Amino acid sequence: MATDFGKIDHVDTRDAEACFGGLLDAMPDAMVVANAHGRIVLANQLAGQLFDHAVHDMRGMALDQLLQQDGSAGLRKGGTPFPVEARRSTVQGATGTLHVYALRDISELVKASQAKDRFLASMSHELRTPLNAIIGFTGTLLMQLPGPLNEEQEKQLRTVQSGARHLLSLINDLLDLTKLGSGKVELHPEPLNCRSVIEELALLFRPQARQKGLVLQFRTPPEAVMLRTDRRALQQILMNLMNNALKFTERGEISIGLERACLDGKAVVQVSVSDTGAGVTEDSLQQLGIHLSHKLAALLNGSIRCLDRPGSGSTFVLSLPVE
Repeated sequence: MATDFGKIDHVDTRDAEACFGGLLDAMPDAMVVANAHGRIVLANQLAGQLFDHAVHDMRGMALDQLLQQDGSAGLRKGGTPFPVEARRSTVQGATGTLHVYALRDISELVKASQAKDRFLASMSHELRTPLNAIIGFTGTLLMQLPGPLNEEQEKQLRTVQSGARHLLSLINDLLDLTKLGSGKVELHPEPLNCRSVIEELALLFRPQARQKGLVLQFRTPPEAVMLRTDRRALQQILMNLMNNALKFTERGEISIGLERACLDGKAVVQVSVSDTGAGVTEDSLQQLGIHLSHKLAALLNGSIRCLDRPGSGSTFVLSLPVE
């Protein structure tokens, strides 16, 4: 039990030692055991090295002198913070509850992750500039502003344009994933007419569908379907789902549906993207755009589920809560 002097009774330490014996010093991680009052009753040598304290001095210390409440950072002697990975388990001792913490310094891992994010962001920006130029100049040629094109030339230029757009989409997804991983994505919720957002998608994707010989249909109610959410994130999700449908559909049609629904007892707006491709494959589910869409949907407090029809297509359904 904790005393007025912030110490602990020997019974707490004896209880912890009875539970763990010499196991703590055999563990590969820094180990700290705290009682129900948040006082440290036992620690191993690695914990002493990690927090820069003598092990015997750590007994009786308040846990929050070593570990921030959210467990994301440790505090070395003198209060210097550093990133940690903390795992907690609870055991019932003879005299009460004991909390066991396995702690690991992840400073180098965090530095490596930050360096990776900086590299990906820099690389993405460097690659987008020439790709936008390729798309722009190809579009100018296809408009035949510099002069007429024969059928084969137009076909080749559309292939170049399609490939450049695909690469640009991948790069944008990679950049967005980097921002998500570093927590730098800022949402700006606003009232949106989802029907208008889908109509904008029609203008964007109809030429690509026509080029592949696909029919593009939109099933939306005649009235506005309002939702308060982040416009850019919603557009990114739907564009990724549409790109995926176009990539894996060789014949038939792609359709986008919009409706109000009830999911798990809550009012939602659902947008579905259906295709007549071969159905969901492991390759399609692992697409960078689909992975990003799931993360963005979760960020919007929504979800994406896949309804597979093997051999006759698939449907991805985005559900967003009506607030």
